[in-house]
Amino acid sequence: MIRYIPSQDIKEWVSKIALALNLSHVDLARLACFRSSGSQSRAIARCYALSKIWQSALNTRAHYIIEVISEKFDRLPEDEKEKVLIHELMHIPKSFGGGFRQHDFVCRRNVEFLHRKLKETTLEPKF
Repeated sequence: MIRYIPSQDIKEWVSKIALALNLSHVDLARLACFRSSGSQSRAIARCYALSKIWQSALNTRAHYIIEVISEKFDRLPEDEKEKVLIHELMHIPKSFGGGFRQHDFVCRRNVEFLHRKLKETTLEPKF
């Protein structure tokens, strides 16, 4: 059985990444983060969106969810965890409208580029 637990630590980490990389299209108030356990998936993390039809039915705006699969995500080194979170954030389009960016854009090269940019923006000054 899969268990889903809201994850404040992942939300804070994703928020810091989004702010550091100037991903201003990501509305953090409409982004939820969860840890799951018990999944048989090969995925390390997943991104979900509230599609246009659900937005219409519920009379609400788009919302996104980032889920990390604890059994796989938690054992990764910190840099790899950051790359996974960047990857999931990259799936969210600039419109923040309920759609997804596909893997032609969300690819290793672009994730690595943004991860380098993240490291440059968050480096501590050396005195």
